[in-house]
Amino acid sequence: MALILVIDDERSIRNTLKEVLEYENHQIDLAEDGVIGLAMMQENHYEIVLCDIKMPKMDGLEVLEKIFQITTDVQVIMISGHGTVDAAVEAIKKGAYDFIEKPLDLNRLLIAIRNATDKTCLISETRTLKKKVARSYQMIGESPPMTKIREMIDRVAPTDARVLITGSNGTGKELVARQLHEQSNRTGGLFVEVNCAAIPSELIESELFGHEKGSFTSAIKQRKGKFELADKGTLFLDEIGDMSLSAQAKVLRALQESRITRVGGDKDITVDVRVIAATNKNLKQEIGENRFREDLYHRLGVIIIQVPSLKDRTGDIPLLANHFIDQVCSEMGMPPKQIDEEALEELKKLPWTGNIREFRNVIERLIILGGPVISGEDVRVFA
Repeated sequence: MALILVIDDERSIRNTLKEVLEYENHQIDLAEDGVIGLAMMQENHYEIVLCDIKMPKMDGLEVLEKIFQITTDVQVIMISGHGTVDAAVEAIKKGAYDFIEKPLDLNRLLIAIRNATDKTCLISETRTLKKKVARSYQMIGESPPMTKIREMIDRVAPTDARVLITGSNGTGKELVARQLHEQSNRTGGLFVEVNCAAIPSELIESELFGHEKGSFTSAIKQRKGKFELADKGTLFLDEIGDMSLSAQAKVLRALQESRITRVGGDKDITVDVRVIAATNKNLKQEIGENRFREDLYHRLGVIIIQVPSLKDRTGDIPLLANHFIDQVCSEMGMPPKQIDEEALEELKKLPWTGNIREFRNVIERLIILGGPVISGEDVRVFA
């Protein structure tokens, strides 16, 4: 069932649409002109608007434009007894979902409304999923090191500057990369992640740059690489310190020329990609031992962000504990547990060599094995 507004100066059309659509279990409001319709739009959250084009006081195409100034969360279907191709094209250009001529084909209208309702539901579900994903990649903490990182992200994200994120395993380098993407001008593009340590050296070039059919034994069809997939978006090269020297040379060329060549191909492909890299290694030391290219290091490290270890931000442990308790309990379908002050103090004493990743695992263990209120004794026994 959808809440639908019908804007039409013909009483018979309004009443017919109301009767037909209420029979289909939709809730219908009526407006006799665009001025009244826009006023009703201000008061109600309509999912679909049926709007005539030729009306007194305000033309339907003008109404269409003003509707989208009020809200973009609505599907507008234009209807007209003076339908022309030009009018239909103009309506679609201005954002209309569909254009239907009078006399109305009610079956076509019902199909258009059903499809528009499905689109509205899909948009709503997508927005909900994006919020859920965003919550999963929140940066939790208010300690001075975290405040400094947030300030750096705010300054760097809107630019296209390349960023090298350093820090120990489990500190949350990916979270920083995702925040840089979400706050950038590329947020409409993809965030493509490549774990350079998890891909065999003989396959990393194919993974990054793609390959042509027949370029090697298992290349049974053409495949796009991560650089192409991330076009107009962000490419996150995680654990770049583990990349082979031959792949490093090709990445350097891609950064210098904004072009790549698929494995087995001879055609240059232009790409528009912002590259963010991360590593847990000391790249200057790797350079000294001839395992990492110095020129690539300088290309990647325009901005360097050092993510602190958990032992350097123990003041964030209470916030992190409550965040992960809520998250884990939600995933398990349990009511959130409480944690007492003694338990938090005990957590602060631990070395946390695995950083945030280890901390989350410990919180999950305490939720499962600890008492109704997680206590200091629970931490001493189970952490």
